[in-house]
Amino acid sequence: MPAQNIQNMTLCALKQGMSEKEFTSLEVIETLLTRISEHGGSLNAFITVTAEQAITEAKNADKLMAVGKNKPLLGLPLAHKDLFCTDGILTSCASKMLHNFIPPYDASVVKNLKASGAIMLGKTNMDEFAMGSSNETSYYGSVKNPWNLELSPGGSSGGSASAVAACLVPAATGTDTGGSIRQPAALTGITGIKPTYGRVSRFGMIAFASSLDQGGVFARSVEDAALLLGEMAGFDENDSTSVDVPVPDYLGSINQSIKGLKIGLVRQYFDAGLDDNNAKAVREALEVLEDQGAEIIEIDLPNIELSVPTYYVVASAECSSNLSRYDGVRFGYRAENYKDLNEFYCKTRGEGFGAEVKRRIMTGTYVLSAGYYDAYYLKAQKVRQLISQDFKNAFSKVDLIAGPTTPSPAFALGAKMDDPIEMYLNDIYTIGANLAGLPGMSIPCGFVNDLPVGLQLVGKHFGEESLLQCGHRYQQKTDWHTRVPERFK
Repeated sequence: MPAQNIQNMTLCALKQGMSEKEFTSLEVIETLLTRISEHGGSLNAFITVTAEQAITEAKNADKLMAVGKNKPLLGLPLAHKDLFCTDGILTSCASKMLHNFIPPYDASVVKNLKASGAIMLGKTNMDEFAMGSSNETSYYGSVKNPWNLELSPGGSSGGSASAVAACLVPAATGTDTGGSIRQPAALTGITGIKPTYGRVSRFGMIAFASSLDQGGVFARSVEDAALLLGEMAGFDENDSTSVDVPVPDYLGSINQSIKGLKIGLVRQYFDAGLDDNNAKAVREALEVLEDQGAEIIEIDLPNIELSVPTYYVVASAECSSNLSRYDGVRFGYRAENYKDLNEFYCKTRGEGFGAEVKRRIMTGTYVLSAGYYDAYYLKAQKVRQLISQDFKNAFSKVDLIAGPTTPSPAFALGAKMDDPIEMYLNDIYTIGANLAGLPGMSIPCGFVNDLPVGLQLVGKHFGEESLLQCGHRYQQKTDWHTRVPERFK
């Protein structure tokens, strides 16, 4: 197969092509590194490109394949969001605070994928410390949406989403604290899955909000997402929140029928805040699933409208605690020209953190302070339990829950930066799954004004298998996930 077609291939197609000796891993890696060199600047999707290391690993992969040795991801390329620690390679969290941080170890996600033979092409841009919904808070500048360079790709994992959507890399890791995989996947027209909290290890994943953060993947197809998730998931004794539950063969079971599957359609999602054309695309997607035997049932999540304020109290409180370690003493940025230790701390944090991170630290510190803890943080945790119970009640009637991923297609860069509340509301449909620790996935389901929109599917705890089966069935009957922005074909 001609090298110029490699860029448009899925992971599974690349794997098959290499096994049939149509091309080598080295040809794949060199083709994509050339694309990153040509288009990476216009998108600002990468913070670090690891070209030399990738080429060396590709040559080694080809040698292994030549003697019949194989691994599930041997020789396949991907990128990592720049908050997964990578041994000997800059891990900045897109912050000035960590602009010089070189970890001495790999995150478990990185380690697992590397052990399966995957080759990292680089580290992707993101919102600073994963705080943002537009990828505009990065110390390294905004990421652009491949469908329109004046629009946001979403956040916080916008660099990973943009790189996959523009065919710079076939897959990438991301993290999802309140929608940071699903929202950018929807806005860039690709597949993104956040597994159940505890399914994927958080060890070596730089923390934003510890009870909400979860690693996941971006890919061009549900099939690719199943391949990757199967290799990165699993119990990790280094992570106290990791759950010791067997990982199914996601890829092997992906072709199962969805006949009789009960899908709940949330009434509260179709409110005045949802773009009419987005709503139409979602309903049409559900008709495709109905045609394959799924049953659509309207359901209620009575407390879901409280998810945004609940999330921003809980997440900000945990962020305030987690980011207290960045004081300039042990690692990262440190201020100069200070007169005492207190001024050193203040200047280091004042200069090292961006505006959005400071806003959330201050909010979190406030809600945890004496006199306000009960009124805000404790109450938010109680509401969180009500939201979780709503999902539990819904899942007593249905197998999956469906709805829009975002209220509208991609918005202009800069459009919401002056209004944090409006920015936060962009995650209104995704936050509930994080508060309840449920798996969620976004898949492309149409276009509005030449911009992609996403269908969100949410499953029961450790129900990723059903999500992947349903999403794969949809993609077998549609071609939305195969569309590529014209300038990146």
